[in-house]
Amino acid sequence: MSFLDSFIKEEVSKKRKILETVEKEKGVDKKLKYISRAELERIREEEYRRKEQEREEKERQRKARLEEEEAKRKAIEKQKLDIEEKSKDDQTEEEIAAFNISREEVIRRLRAMGQPIRLFGESDKQCKVRLRALEIMNEESGNQGRNEFMKTLEEMEANMRLEELKQKGGVVNDDKKKTKKTTYVVEPIQLELISKDIDRLYYQIYTYFAHTLEEWEEFMQARPEEEKRSGPGKRAAVLQRQATEYIKPLMRQLKKKTLEPDVLARVSEIAQRMQNRLYRDAQDAYLQLSIGNAPWPIGVTMVGIHERSAREKISSSQVAHVLNDETSRKWIQSVKRLMTFAQTKYPPYTLSQMS
Repeated sequence: MSFLDSFIKEEVSKKRKILETVEKEKGVDKKLKYISRAELERIREEEYRRKEQEREEKERQRKARLEEEEAKRKAIEKQKLDIEEKSKDDQTEEEIAAFNISREEVIRRLRAMGQPIRLFGESDKQCKVRLRALEIMNEESGNQGRNEFMKTLEEMEANMRLEELKQKGGVVNDDKKKTKKTTYVVEPIQLELISKDIDRLYYQIYTYFAHTLEEWEEFMQARPEEEKRSGPGKRAAVLQRQATEYIKPLMRQLKKKTLEPDVLARVSEIAQRMQNRLYRDAQDAYLQLSIGNAPWPIGVTMVGIHERSAREKISSSQVAHVLNDETSRKWIQSVKRLMTFAQTKYPPYTLSQMS
């Protein structure tokens, strides 16, 4: 062996030792000197598929657990509903047993509600059940005003029947004669008193409305008996009775002098114009009270550090009061009905003032 061959072998062994040391430090497998790109992509795909299978398995387990819980919940709810339905059926049977009316009465009530008196294949018992359900729905419906109207109408008809029985039995009802009539001194309403003598203005409005309500009641009682018993006559009587009842909160506030200033201004305008038979102007004041004329800002109401000019016009006197609560809505509506009666009893001097 020549000197050159021995030198080459020695250098190769040194380089091999250095390379093994570096590979050991970097953690490279001795058997794997090179990995192709295709092999690397295959390894990555296998790892991705493995993770996806694990994720799908966890998702299946989670869905199965949720479905099991949902099935248990539905079973519990079904059991509760069955118990409730059973109790309702028992109550319905009890109600039907207590709801013992004749077939003629069932037909009359169904016709009054505008319902067919019998459906195809319906028995008398099923017809009673349907009638009872319709009556319960009508009682629980949101049409409260109509229910109140019908309730007042039924009470009035019952009173009329009672009076007829008393008259047939020879009993004279002297309650109306014994009732002492209050005499109100009606003064001309002066709008300038709102800043000078507001207590006097309260008194003027109160006496005018009270006097007009009395006139309305006397007008209804003075009608012929045939008109009182007619359909329009009964409806007018119900409206008068409701208006008298609904306007009581306003009369209490006028008596206690607790109306808001802007509401008092509108009410005083209505009463003063009604008193002067200016019903068109009174209608305008009524609309300002019920609807209001506030400018409704669209979008932002303030830009930068300066307020918009329209915002300065928004005040308490321009806010609609009919939407405050149900009590306010009712007495405002009663004021409008009182205005309609006043226009009937005291027509305007010119047709242009007809509301």
